[in-house]
Amino acid sequence: MASTAPGATFQVDNPQSQQNYLIPLTALTSLFFMWGFLTCLNDILIPHLKAVFSLNYTQAMLIQFCFFGAYFVVSVPAGYLVKRIGFKAGIVTGLMIAGLGCLMFYPAASLRYYPLFLGALFVLAGGITVLQVSANPYVTALGPQNTASSRLTMTQAFNSLGTTIAPFFGSTLILAGAVLGAAELAQLSGAEQEAYRAKEAAAVQLPYVGLAFTLFALAVLFAWFKLPHIEPEASVNPAGDKDSIWHHPHLVMGAIGIFLYVGAEVAIGSLLVNYFAMPNIANMQESTAANYIAYYWGGAMVGRFIGAAIMQTVRPQIVLTVNAVACVLLLLVTINTEGQIAFWSILAVGLFNSIMFPTIFALALKGLGKLTSNGAGLICLSIVGGAIIPLFQGMLADGIGLQLSFLLPAACYCYIAFYALKGSEPR
Repeated sequence: MASTAPGATFQVDNPQSQQNYLIPLTALTSLFFMWGFLTCLNDILIPHLKAVFSLNYTQAMLIQFCFFGAYFVVSVPAGYLVKRIGFKAGIVTGLMIAGLGCLMFYPAASLRYYPLFLGALFVLAGGITVLQVSANPYVTALGPQNTASSRLTMTQAFNSLGTTIAPFFGSTLILAGAVLGAAELAQLSGAEQEAYRAKEAAAVQLPYVGLAFTLFALAVLFAWFKLPHIEPEASVNPAGDKDSIWHHPHLVMGAIGIFLYVGAEVAIGSLLVNYFAMPNIANMQESTAANYIAYYWGGAMVGRFIGAAIMQTVRPQIVLTVNAVACVLLLLVTINTEGQIAFWSILAVGLFNSIMFPTIFALALKGLGKLTSNGAGLICLSIVGGAIIPLFQGMLADGIGLQLSFLLPAACYCYIAFYALKGSEPR
């Protein structure tokens, strides 16, 4: 895991070849787009499967629990796998596993068995985890080391492009037929309800089979494509060989920050369709509400470009603090208002989410030396926050209501502001 985690230092075998990294970097950027696209489709699946299986919010959030739980379970084995077979083979393997997960949606829909959907999501996310462990080091290696963070931010922007496009794809191909509310469905006979649920379950088959073949095609292309060979570059740790990642509070607190940030971002995106369907917020049909998720994830994409420019002259701790406080204020507004104010204030959170992951990531790894890759591995495991926080918000939504449940991500952003102000400096 340590040698393959993003944030580790790598070098291209032939330094002169770094002048010709544009084509392989472009190919790798397509992977960031794909896993952003696949991840954001969960925001469409949650309201869709919630209706198909008559789930409560807690049960529906098991979708994110299984998906992001795969990061925690698979990250370490993926690191060992990629270390054994190499980064290029790791990319091909990750694409094949993710494609298999997409194919599993077909029998899950045919059988209408919710646990099989959850299993398919776990396999899909496992493949994406292998992809991340394999692809991130290439991004840091393909070019000068002093611009590695910039390249990673740019590829993350294309990841956000995938999350921006996915809601339109999902609303058109998955949610388009979901026009019956709970009250209307209750008026149908048992046989009519069964037929309706079967039709809605089948709506995911064609999109995910198409995605499976896209992933398989990418696997074939990357198997054929010539990528430069990279290997770990030696670095010096001034604290000595006895040093440990647990001796660096700014790293540990940063890992907690990543846990809470990913959890908050995913939880908000997961509940937007149901939130916008509420009569006091926007009273939208699910298929219409799904299109507005693109504003949430699109804001993150735009914000990354803006943030990258601002942080050329402003300290990242200050930018992170401002963004975290803005998220808290926007969530308090959406909790305490209705209609258009509540609607647009929660969508604006996406804009301020933009720079948080790469900024926390960079601050947490500052000054680690030889422990950089180990620290990055800890941060990768912290992405499991995307599994835990949405599940807890689902429980809150069932207990105190969906609108009040956004107090949980607001609390997460409070911690991130604290980390930016007090916890991010190496000691």
